[in-house]
Amino acid sequence: MKNEKTFKIAATGLFAALSYVVFTFLQIKIPLPGGDATSFHLGNAVCVLGALILGGFWGGLGGAIGMTIGDLLDPVYVIYAPKTLILKFCIGMITGIVAHRFGRITHTDDKQHILRWTAIAGFCGLLFNAIFDPLFGYWYKRIIIGKPAAELVLAYNVTSSAVNAVASLIVATLIYMALYPALKKSGLFLKIGKSK
Repeated sequence: MKNEKTFKIAATGLFAALSYVVFTFLQIKIPLPGGDATSFHLGNAVCVLGALILGGFWGGLGGAIGMTIGDLLDPVYVIYAPKTLILKFCIGMITGIVAHRFGRITHTDDKQHILRWTAIAGFCGLLFNAIFDPLFGYWYKRIIIGKPAAELVLAYNVTSSAVNAVASLIVATLIYMALYPALKKSGLFLKIGKSK
C-alpha cells in the first residue's frame, strides 16, 4: 500500500468513531448505588479489532479516543475519561503486540494460525482490561468519591468487565476473520511487524 501512514491515520479516525458509536448507542447501562453506573457494551471489541487490523498503537489509539469521547459526553462517566483513555489504549497495545510480534498474523495465509493468534491476542488485551479496569476504577473512585462508594460498586464492575471481555473477544475474532480475506483482496491489508 502506498500511503500507509495516511491510511492508518484515517482508519484510526474511523475506529474512534466506531468505538464511540458502539459504546454510546449500543450499551446496556446499569445504574449503581450512589449515582454511578456500569454497562454492558462492545466498545472493547472495536479496540481489539483496530489493533488486529492497524497494529497496537493505531488500533489502541482509535478505540481509546472514541470511548474517551463517549465518557466525556456522558454525565455519569465523565469523571472516568482519563481511566478510559489509558486502559483502552492498553487493550490495543497488548492485543497488537501479541498478534503481530508473536503471532505474526499478517505474515501467513494459514487460517488456523490466524484464528488461534487472533483469539490469543484478543484474550490477552481483554484479560488485562478485565483485571485492571475494576482495580484501577476502584482506586480511582476511592480517591475521587471515597472508599465506601468504591467498595460498593466493585463487584458490579468486575462482573460487567468480565462479561464485556468475553463478548468482545468473540465479536472481534469473528469480525476479523470475516474481514481478513476482503482486506487482502481490496489492497487495504497491512503487513504489520517483521516477517521471520
